[in-house]
Amino acid sequence: MQGKQKLNLFSFTMIVVGLVIGMGIFRSAATSAKFANDPSVYFTAWLLGGFFAFCGALTYAEIGSRFPVTGGYYKIFSYAYHPSIAFAINCIILISNAASLSGVALIGSGYITKLFPQYQWTDIDKALISCVAIFIFYIINLMGLKMSAKAQNFLMLIKISMIVVLIVALFFPIHEVTSQVAAVVAEPMPHISWIQSLGLSLIAVSFTYGGYQQTINFGNEVANPAKNIPRGIFIGIAIIIGLYLLVNLSYFHIIGFENMKGESEIAYSLMNKVFGKTGADIFSFFLFFGVLAYVNALLMSNPRVMYAMSTEGALPKIFGKQSAKNDVLVFSLTIFASMCVVILFFAQTFDKILNFTIFLDCFGMVASSATIFVLRKRTKHLDGTGIYKMKLYPVLPLIFMGAYTFVGISISIQTPSIALIGISVLAVFMAIYFISRLFSKNIELPKEEL
Repeated sequence: MQGKQKLNLFSFTMIVVGLVIGMGIFRSAATSAKFANDPSVYFTAWLLGGFFAFCGALTYAEIGSRFPVTGGYYKIFSYAYHPSIAFAINCIILISNAASLSGVALIGSGYITKLFPQYQWTDIDKALISCVAIFIFYIINLMGLKMSAKAQNFLMLIKISMIVVLIVALFFPIHEVTSQVAAVVAEPMPHISWIQSLGLSLIAVSFTYGGYQQTINFGNEVANPAKNIPRGIFIGIAIIIGLYLLVNLSYFHIIGFENMKGESEIAYSLMNKVFGKTGADIFSFFLFFGVLAYVNALLMSNPRVMYAMSTEGALPKIFGKQSAKNDVLVFSLTIFASMCVVILFFAQTFDKILNFTIFLDCFGMVASSATIFVLRKRTKHLDGTGIYKMKLYPVLPLIFMGAYTFVGISISIQTPSIALIGISVLAVFMAIYFISRLFSKNIELPKEEL
């Protein structure tokens, strides 16, 4: 895919931030606190999550520099392992991303409906609002990379502003909130060890920090990729870690650790406590549009994975078809957006899909980051040519892989049924790959005989 439009450092950095900061920081803090025995576990999980994100960012920065191709997150599997593994894992990732996008859009629509409490909003109503948001950004992405990148920059500024507001709330007096609705009290957790509690708390933290690995899908669409890919990831992750830690301090100080465990819409509760209902409503209005940055970022990145899969024959060639006018992958974009809309009416709530999404991501994270060992050997000729090369190799990749292995084991212990489903789905997609390859060969045989 030889695009005519290139992303500069600022746009690429905003994509990094947009891919990571979805709705997680506005929801997962409550889930992470729910499984934390005490504040020491909670804040350790967030600090470790940031450290693991840095290790992963450094690893993916070098992978992106050594293998700067569009759809790299698919092609690294095919290049380093086997096309069947690439096909299986990336199909899982596409489904997981579509479900995450749909779930985030639903949460965003839940915030916007708070502005109209006089109506009895149903799940169908919220799904329809989410569909409208997806359709709008589908149209924006059809206009080309520059237009979608401009939209991403604008929406990310809104979202970052919302996070800054949560941080600034630390410096305002806290008001008591009287409500006719009874406070939600989290169900008491059974006693578990400190390390078990850390593992469970890290599940939600991992969701909140995840996403930056998809930036290698933009490969040769970044201007001067050898420098801008690692720089964009460094700057983006640094911004994210700083914002996350400050927001969590605000939650902890204003809402209180025990109260956090029962607040699914924790950001709204914080704003309501500091600025009152009017302030919370205004915050929800802008937050809805900030959340759309995540929707736009996934609509930008995932069609490029489909493109990469089509170039190697894992998907039909039509998935790689580009618009002659602006290089947009129209068919792939349409299919992914359609997947999101379909999932909207069947997806579970954020809490229910969290473990499934993260368990699937654990496979992708560990397998994709491990390709650095293969790439280092096969691309030695690139050393000294200006590409990014991480320090402390191979310690940092091993730490990153160990972290996600730990999270995957934690999910398996907590919800073994989800782990079994995830492994089974991977096996099914690998079987589909080999069956489709065999079927293709059988079709081609008569042509060869002719």
